[in-house]
Amino acid sequence: MAKPKPSYWDYIRVEDLLALQSGLDGSEDRLSDDEVRFIVIHQIDELWFKLVLRELTRTRDLFRREYVPETGLAAAAASLRRVAMIFGLATDHFALMETMRTTAYLAFRDKLSPASGFQSAQMREIEVLLGLEAGERLAFGHEASFLDALRGPDGTPSPAEQRVRRRMADRPTLKEAVYAWLARTPIDGSRPGSEDDEAAVRDFIDRFLAGHAAALARAKDHAAEVQALSGPDAERLRARYDRELADARAFLNAEDVADAGERAKVRRLRAAILFIETNRDLPLLSWPGEILDGLIAAEQAMLVFRQRHARMVERVIGRRVGTGGSAGVEYLDQTALAYRVFKEIWRTRTLLLDPQLAPEPKQREFYGLRGE
Repeated sequence: MAKPKPSYWDYIRVEDLLALQSGLDGSEDRLSDDEVRFIVIHQIDELWFKLVLRELTRTRDLFRREYVPETGLAAAAASLRRVAMIFGLATDHFALMETMRTTAYLAFRDKLSPASGFQSAQMREIEVLLGLEAGERLAFGHEASFLDALRGPDGTPSPAEQRVRRRMADRPTLKEAVYAWLARTPIDGSRPGSEDDEAAVRDFIDRFLAGHAAALARAKDHAAEVQALSGPDAERLRARYDRELADARAFLNAEDVADAGERAKVRRLRAAILFIETNRDLPLLSWPGEILDGLIAAEQAMLVFRQRHARMVERVIGRRVGTGGSAGVEYLDQTALAYRVFKEIWRTRTLLLDPQLAPEPKQREFYGLRGE
């Protein structure tokens, strides 16, 4: 028997898709155009989030390997670029949402209560997969755990909660996997576990801080001569640059980590990120540099999405209490500022130097292409 020929509408399941915009009324005919638009945009967002989860999972699975093949780094960089692009497209949807007048939204807003965009299980999955820790989360309301808001209205387990719990059990996170890979980066030819590795890491940090001190001394003199409005202002600027150097020293030496053993690991991770960023023109560090860029681009796009969401909400309904009982715009603004996952990578952007002041890599030939 011949296999039936597929049609576009069967393959995409168009009829099923177009039947999903009835909301809580059971019939799209009873909804306003604004409410249908509201539903469609959020459904599209959920489909974008589904793609983001696939890209991030594939990338995490690559970096969770004990040996990460260099041939896989290009695909990982492409996945991270797609994640950034997807969040950019989702961000653009807010302009369409803003075509809805406040009164038009208020006409159906009460239907949503106590539902909230916070209950997007896939968005919570993305945060978990990236590596946002439970202790870093902002309280949505007065829940003991962010999972409480994902339960059913009567407090019973929901598919959303179960989905997020499964994701929480799926370790490592992308952050854990990537950071473990980055921490294995040879620094000046020295690998983790080698006899003199800690000395090599400290030597690189000391040489980098010397360059940083020279850069800040130059900036401090320039600020005092050109930017200062008075003698006290010049002293204020000098003190600011001195604090920047002290902060750089504390960060690279992982002084914020209490446990000595863990401190050595974090110190090596931060030094490795800085070593890659400083020497990414070397062939073996080029793709790792692209991975760092991709992680920053993906997280930046997600932060912009949060910020744009807040501005859209404020424009349409002001600073009302959220439908789920949150502080509304205030809560959205706080997440846009607080929800950073790849903090070590962001922080190194403050430390990078003019190449003329950066320490020259030792054993440069170690990072050349094989066969050179």
